Amino acid sequence: RVEIEAMLGITFEQTRLYQELREEATEIGMQQGIQQGIQQGIQQGIHEGEVNLILRLLSKKFGEVPSQLKMQIEKLSLEQLEALTEVLLDFASLDDLVGWLQNLEVSEK
Repeated sequence: RVEIEAMLGITFEQTRLYQELREEATEIGMQQGIQQGIQQGIQQGIHEGEVNLILRLLSKKFGEVPSQLKMQIEKLSLEQLEALTEVLLDFASLDDLVGWLQNLEVSEK
């Protein structure tokens, strides 16, 4: 390779092939980054939608939800939010929600 570079008077990095490969690799990397960003945005949007739905349902059923409980709900994973959505209509009071959240913490340990 060194001999060829010496004969041509240019380095491999200066060749058109290298430049095209580099541009293509950069383009592929950018596309992958964009796709990842889109996926993360979609997941975040779904999560926020679930949180908002749960908080609206709880507010409608029990009135104002304390900020501490709101923060705990916001920290739940999407899977946990879906599980909460399935059981929250069975709650008789916010104490049931507190108990459900405590059981969730215990089961994770």
